[in-house]
Amino acid sequence: MDEREIFEAVRRNLGTVVYDLDTGSVTQDDSLADLGCNSIDRAEVVTMTMEDMGISVPVMEFQQARDIRSLVALLGRHAR
Repeated sequence: MDEREIFEAVRRNLGTVVYDLDTGSVTQDDSLADLGCNSIDRAEVVTMTMEDMGISVPVMEFQQARDIRSLVALLGRHAR
């Protein structure tokens, strides 16, 4: 998956987890917390996206992800 596809997967999963979110307005500069995700929601979005991609990322690495752009980059590094 390239970064565009990963971003689309994250955005799609955000729409599933955060029911009232307008996913069309989500940008890579947004943080999951700013979009209304609590810690459980964030874990669910990340887990769903990893499952979509068929990858596993150590939990500790997600501390680096401050916004969707850094989350997409992190997931992309593990997809290669």
